[in-house]
Amino acid sequence: MKDDQHRFLLLLGQLPLRLTAEQAGWVLNCQPHDIPALIHSRMLKPLGNPSANGTKYFATADLLEIAKDRSWLVRMTTTINTHWQKQNAKKDRQINGVRPSNSSLIEAR
Repeated sequence: MKDDQHRFLLLLGQLPLRLTAEQAGWVLNCQPHDIPALIHSRMLKPLGNPSANGTKYFATADLLEIAKDRSWLVRMTTTINTHWQKQNAKKDRQINGVRPSNSSLIEAR
């Protein structure tokens, strides 16, 4: 957040009404790169209908409300952990020379 924005919001005494993925991560205490996994799992819904590669915004009120729900926080933590376990397993398979199943069709010829 820019210094001018920060000072202005301090004068208002409130958070912005919509947050970027990075800011949403701050509220939920997770990394900005975890937010796409939460969107994909439908645990977070961005405002409007942004394109796949467009900037996603989230309602501050919604984030603050769901952050009070312990069971949602447990599901969020599990979702993030599962996502990165799958990503790391995929990376390990590629490093160890095991090809993804769809590439074996090309090799069979």
